[in-house]
Order: sequence, then C-alpha cells, then structure tokens
Amino acid sequence: MELRELVRDLYGVDRPQGCPEAEIAAVRERFGALPAAVEDFWRVFGHTKQLNRGQDTWVFPGRYAKWTWLTKYHDLVLLNENQGVFQACVRQEDLSLPDPPVYLQEGDSPLLLSAPTVSEFLEAALLYEAVFQLPYSPEDFFVFTEADLAVIRSKLTKRPALQKNWFVTETTFYSNRPDNLVVLMDMGDGDYQSLYGGATEESYAALTEVLEGLGEPL
Repeated sequence: MELRELVRDLYGVDRPQGCPEAEIAAVRERFGALPAAVEDFWRVFGHTKQLNRGQDTWVFPGRYAKWTWLTKYHDLVLLNENQGVFQACVRQEDLSLPDPPVYLQEGDSPLLLSAPTVSEFLEAALLYEAVFQLPYSPEDFFVFTEADLAVIRSKLTKRPALQKNWFVTETTFYSNRPDNLVVLMDMGDGDYQSLYGGATEESYAALTEVLEGLGEPL
C-alpha cells in the first residue's frame, strides 16, 4: 500500500513533513551507508509529529543528534518500543542494501526477524501504531477466539502487511474501510488480543457492526 495513503486515512495527515537532506546525510555519515527505503521514508515522513502519537517512537534522523543512548547501537534503529525494552533495527552489515530485512533487538538476546524488507516493516508498523491514536475506539483490549476470527475473516478484508515478533509472534490487520482498522495479535494459544478503531464515527460504526457480540474485554 502507498504509505502516503495509509497515513492520510489513519493518521489524518494530508501533508506529511519530511526531514531535510542534511539530517539524513548526518546519519548516513555516521553509519557509512543507509538503505534507500529508509532514506525515502525519512524524506517524506521524518518530521511528521502525528506519527509519534501512537504506542512506540519512530527514530527519525533528528533523534540521532539528540538521543545519546543511540550511540551504543551499531545497527540502525528505526522504531523504539515505548519502554525501551526492544528496538526494530537494520543490521549494520545490511545497510548498503536498498531494502534490507528488519530485526527486533532486545538486549543481548538473538535478533528476531520482524519483516523481510524495510518496506514491509514500515507498512506493518505504521498500521500497528495507528490503532493507538485512532479517535474512535473501545477503551479495552479485546480477546477473540478462533470462532470470532472466522467471522472477522469472512466479513473484513485482510491487509497484506504482517508484523512479526513485536510483543507477540505475529500481528495481522483487517479493515472494511480505508480509515478503520482491527489489529489482531496472535497469542499462540488459540486466542487473539485485539485493538480496533476508526478515524471517524462512520468508519468506527462500520467496524462495530461486524464486531458486535464478538470477543471479551481483556
């Protein structure tokens, strides 16, 4: 999906703010190389404040000049978990690739693959972070069973993006309008934790019509 459209529909941003070339060049000089997919993302969205109103924090180029804790990382950090427990990174040895894989780093633990390319990671992460700032949503997380999921799969459209190893093994995304979203987090035991919401009352109502009677508040 075109990221501009995703950000417009779910974040309400018609004109994203990119960061200047000087900021990108400073990070490139620090690492010696940057993937083209990362640079392109920063050029379009690197100063878009609305993207950091979700759960976690995008590490845009300006943060490298301000956050001293980033100096301990040899890999390029793209997204920082809200408590700083783990980060989404591009490995240093992959930085010369145009669209390399993205891994999750948690202390000294082995790296876990989040997405096979930066492009796929960006779409999935933007979807996941969007649900936390949608203005129309229930107050609770919900738990859905496999039976609930069968209804969701039959009545909503699955988005192609997939997020791996961010809190849970796998996270998938469903909608029935471009400006609403159901985030399903596979807990690995046949249950799915979920957040959902809409950018407008109408888009939220379109979701709740499908989800009514499904799941239990967590």
